[in-house]
Parts: sequence; C-alpha cells; structure tokens
Amino acid sequence: MVLGARMHAVAPRVVLVTGVSRYFAAQVAARLAADPRIDRVVGVDETEPTGVAASLLTAVDYRRADISSPGIARLVTDAAVDTVLHLAVVAGPTGAGGRDAMKELNVIGTLQLLAACQHAPTVRRLVVRSSTAAYGASPRDPAIFTEQTALRAMPRGGYAKDVVEIEGYVRGFRRRRPDTAVTVLRFAPFVGSRADTTLTRYFSLPVVPTVLGHDPRIQFVHADDAVEVTCRAACEDHPGDFNVAGPGVLLLSQAVRRAGRVPWPMPDPAMTTVAQLARRSGLVDFSLDQLDFLVHGRVVDVRRLIDDFDYSPRSTPEAFDDFIAGHGMGAPVHAGGLDEAERLLRAGGRAVLSGLRSMLEAKGNRR
Repeated sequence: MVLGARMHAVAPRVVLVTGVSRYFAAQVAARLAADPRIDRVVGVDETEPTGVAASLLTAVDYRRADISSPGIARLVTDAAVDTVLHLAVVAGPTGAGGRDAMKELNVIGTLQLLAACQHAPTVRRLVVRSSTAAYGASPRDPAIFTEQTALRAMPRGGYAKDVVEIEGYVRGFRRRRPDTAVTVLRFAPFVGSRADTTLTRYFSLPVVPTVLGHDPRIQFVHADDAVEVTCRAACEDHPGDFNVAGPGVLLLSQAVRRAGRVPWPMPDPAMTTVAQLARRSGLVDFSLDQLDFLVHGRVVDVRRLIDDFDYSPRSTPEAFDDFIAGHGMGAPVHAGGLDEAERLLRAGGRAVLSGLRSMLEAKGNRR
C-alpha cells in the first residue's frame, strides 16, 4: 500500500518509530513497513510488544531500547535513520509505572531522542506526537483554539505539563536543525471502534459522572484518522504545528445520551472524589487533565490540517458513533448495568460524603 504523498515530498528510506509496544504506534509502524517506497522501519520501545501490537510488527525491525538513555543516539546513527516518529508519549501514570516513570519517558526520553536526532546528519524529518491538552482547559479559554493560540496558564495535570515541556524542547530543536522538517501533531482524544483510552472507558461506565452546571463542548479524533495523518506526516514534508481533531463538536450531555449511559451530575468538588474512587477501583484512571476537559471542554480549529495535508478526518459525531457501534453501546443500560450503576452510585455517594466530611473537619480544625 502506497500512502498518498505530495509531488514535492521525498519518501523516507529508513524510519524510526518510538513506543511500538502500544497499539497506536504499532499500527503506524505496520502501515509504513507495508509501503514499498520505504526500505526499513525500525520500531523501538523499552517494553516488549505483546498481543495485537506484536502481531502488527512482523515486518518491522523491532529493537528493545530505552529512548531516555544515551544509547538511542547510536541506534539512530547506525541505522542511518532519515525520518523519526516520536510516538512514545504516554498520557497516564498508571500505564507508565507511576508519575516519575511517566515524566522520565515523556520529558527525558524526548530530550535524549532530540539530542540523537540533532547529531545524526541523516535525519531530515521529525514527527512528534503531542496533544490538544497543551492548550489547557479553563473557564477563560477562547471558543476555538488555533495553532497560534498562546498558553494562558500552565495546566494542572502532569500529562499536559509534559506536553508543554516537550513542545518547548522541539522548538529549540527546530532552531538548531533548520534543515529538518519538524511536524508536531496535537491530537484530540482518540475514539473509534477499537480505541481503548481513559475517555472511552469513562463513556463505557453504566453511570457517567458529570459536573453539575457544566455541559462542555468536546472534540475527538478517530484513531484511524490519527494513524493516517501520522503516516502522511512521515512521508511528506509538513513543517509546523497541527491540530488533529474531527470537525464539529458534541456537548458532553449529547455524548452521554448517544452512548446510552446514565448521567450522574454532581458538584465540582465531589467529581474529584469520585475520580479517585474510580482510579482505586480500576474502572477509569482519571487525571487532572481529563477532569478539567470534562468540566470546561476544548475545541480546536483544524483548517490548517485539512488545507496542508489535503485530508479531512471524519467529524467528531461520526467518530464517536463509530466508538459506540464498535463497543456495542447506544442502547439504554440493561438490567445488569442498572445493578452496577446502583452499586457505583452507592459507593460513590459514600465516597463523596466522606470527602465532604473530611473537608468540613479540616476547616473546623483550622479555625
């Protein structure tokens, strides 16, 4: 399969893809390995791929390597890599082994990889996975973020902070290597028939907690569209920053209704307590980034992506509907689901009351 490419772009010969033990990066690596114009695709990760990811990498030259160690520079040089796809950016601390390990991979790993690329004369194209979380989420946000919108305040969550820091290092790399085409892809949250993320698990809950008085506008990108855009960025020159999201929006209440779930509105402080309960029970690994997103929402302009890549992702409602169909959702919650909903409501209610009681006691002690 030959990926669509502009006439002026030169297809890569050797591509390095980081984070291939995860499904998204494994899909990208497999797509590129199937392109006859590309001689070799090298996939790296510090964790051995398993399951579906491993089955996708049969034509990929997998190397077990830690990108946060200096040894990555030798791999880039020895393989004569000309295109680097940095997709090993993780959104949650649980999957990375804790917040310290997450920051080590996201920030230190990016620094080491950029240093390797800077000193490798063969590297001519760099694609970095980022997130619309880089814009933050607050009540002072503009209606629509463009790529030029300046960050108004540092985000609260660790992942968003990492993304902001990563993009700062990438800007420095651009200045030091002006001969390299650098593309930053700011992805909206992934959905789709096979997507498994914090937000897809959130919408799969029989009872979906929401914040009372807030009905934010939200955007998603279909995971298949994210793969397509990333592969085009690998095979074409698209220097600059790009928002990658499905055009259009959904209100959170609309998304909950489409999924056939039961909304559970609660006061803002109680949402944090319920999120902690969900994390401890293993249901959903909520982060501060996602909580802010579910309170304030986030909408980005994708015109630059559509014009420059000559590609339009499917709309946010279409992407979300594919997620619903692929996960067998959309019908009203069945009897078993209602039993589970009742259990969650009771447990959540107890947790909320306990949290509020602790807050009141703390205030009383300060007096």
